Amino acid sequence: MTQNSTVTVRPLTASDETDWRRLWTDYLTFYESSVTEEVYRSTFERLLGDDPQDYTCLIAEVEGKPVGLTHYLFHRHAWKVENVCYLQDLFADPDVRGKGIGRALIEAVYAAADAAGSPTVYWLTQDFNTTARQLYDRVAAKTPFIKYQRP
Repeated sequence: MTQNSTVTVRPLTASDETDWRRLWTDYLTFYESSVTEEVYRSTFERLLGDDPQDYTCLIAEVEGKPVGLTHYLFHRHAWKVENVCYLQDLFADPDVRGKGIGRALIEAVYAAADAAGSPTVYWLTQDFNTTARQLYDRVAAKTPFIKYQRP
């Protein structure tokens, strides 16, 4: 768990389901996406599980109220011996943006990666996510890769 003067970052618990759902729904909406109820249920169950292949979730709180989340995963990489860390989802409530929520969550993932011996943390974002990209440019190095996927 990490904490600064206003933000506390902690692992997801079973009692967080309502807040997690709200935050993840807002994240998906921002990216003009949605998932089925089955995906909500299975994702939450996996986040609480102990399978090392599943994602981990951290919750950011301000004054005890969940205001942000991140999902991350460790996986093998053909170019490295160690696992690498993929930060898939990162979200802060719009009313608390600019208050260090995103940075605190990223730094907590960095700390988890360091503790796991993972030399790399990486993530993707859409080019229109200009506000978040200002933070990302300060805490990470932009790569020249372009993402392709099967339609």
